[in-house]
Amino acid sequence: MEIKEEPCRIKEEETEEPIEDDGNAQTFRHKQAGKTAAIGAFRCSECGKTYKHKISFNTHMRTHTRGMYTCTHCGKDFTVKGDLIVHMRTHTGERPFTCTQCNKSFTDKRKLKLHMRLHTGIRPHTCTQCGRSFIDKGNLTVHMRIHTGEKPYTCTQCGKSFTDKANLNVHMRIHTGERPYKCTECEKSFAHKNSLKIHLLSHSGEKPFSCDQCGKTFISAAYLKQHLQVHAAVKPHMCFCGKSYKKMEKLKIHQRNHTGERPYACSHCGKSFASSKSLKRHERRHTEEKPR
Repeated sequence: MEIKEEPCRIKEEETEEPIEDDGNAQTFRHKQAGKTAAIGAFRCSECGKTYKHKISFNTHMRTHTRGMYTCTHCGKDFTVKGDLIVHMRTHTGERPFTCTQCNKSFTDKRKLKLHMRLHTGIRPHTCTQCGRSFIDKGNLTVHMRIHTGEKPYTCTQCGKSFTDKANLNVHMRIHTGERPYKCTECEKSFAHKNSLKIHLLSHSGEKPFSCDQCGKTFISAAYLKQHLQVHAAVKPHMCFCGKSYKKMEKLKIHQRNHTGERPYACSHCGKSFASSKSLKRHERRHTEEKPR
């Protein structure tokens, strides 16, 4: 595994206080360095942040520079060599950290540690607003945005914003058409990993989710949840105009009548539609495909 290294020059901030030359100048300098470090002697010239310790300052400075360590497979840059080593395992398939409970393996030790909490039930990070707890601090941070309404990740194509970067990345596939999750059975591909998992059940015939009202079975919990609304005879998703729907997706499509949004465009003539179903029906006019 080849790792490219580039030099990173970091300039330490010098103290402005004069140093007396009294024979003990060297001792005085060490004392002054300690004092200035205690109040943040190392200041970043890019953003103004200060650090007590040089090692923390050096690590921070790498965030402003091009990564010193570059992946030879995909060109991605990293500021820490250890991060590159972990990243390389996504190319090699190496997963050296294995759970002793279920044999699931991971690319780095931290992911294994978080996974182990699923077995132990430890959830050390608790929301102060609703009491919900999480195994990872990052998950708590994203969850808190539900309460604050913060959505810091915005799509550059359509302006839609999201609470975390992962959801934005998945959303971007709508614009790029990327479908990285491919079925090994039938050539079908998906934008979401979970969609592929559900699809694979259609090949195996497995339907693990059962309705306790009528016994009907489903390949996913989401489909079962939708089905249960048939028994409940409720329409919990209501539009401001008074119309209500059993499914949130139906409400979203309806609301496009108010907003004028038509996110599904025909690749043949450019005409756009409020739902993917309407687009498919329209495209049959170009392909002369008969509806199933």
